[in-house]
Amino acid sequence: MVQVGRPPSSSNVDGIGQSLVDLTAGDLRRASDGWHAVLRIRGAEHRLWLMEPPAMSVSYAAVLPLDSDFEVRTHAARRLWRAINGRALGPTFHELSPQRRERLILAVRALDGRMDGGTYRAVAEALFSKRRIPERAWKTHDLRNRTIRLVQSGLALMRGGYRELLRYRRKQK
Repeated sequence: MVQVGRPPSSSNVDGIGQSLVDLTAGDLRRASDGWHAVLRIRGAEHRLWLMEPPAMSVSYAAVLPLDSDFEVRTHAARRLWRAINGRALGPTFHELSPQRRERLILAVRALDGRMDGGTYRAVAEALFSKRRIPERAWKTHDLRNRTIRLVQSGLALMRGGYRELLRYRRKQK
């Protein structure tokens, strides 16, 4: 979310051509800490926090705290600026790799099966097919250990670990 406020001497500053006053009631709401707005521009959703209600003929500035999320905030502010000015948004800040996405899907499915009363073996058969599961030697089979780890990952996600997906950190260079 980008914090938006009026810059000093905002009356004569060349600003962005998008009017925040055009927001519908569903896109703008008042809260105890200010105004929250959602701008939908060319299929992308941009969330803003305004110190004051939006007004006509006013320029706005992005206020970005120099905190641990500064890199994410600057990226979001730049994408907002590009969207408002009719430019291509550019890449998203992060995307999950296909392997990570597949593991998360399997973890949620494994947790769902386990919470539905399924044994680890039944969950493994549903995830990996029954023909891959041996009749004997199940206790030492690698799919048993993988299924248990997937259920544990699903439990961690359920207990709040999903928030870490939202706060994805890039590797420091």
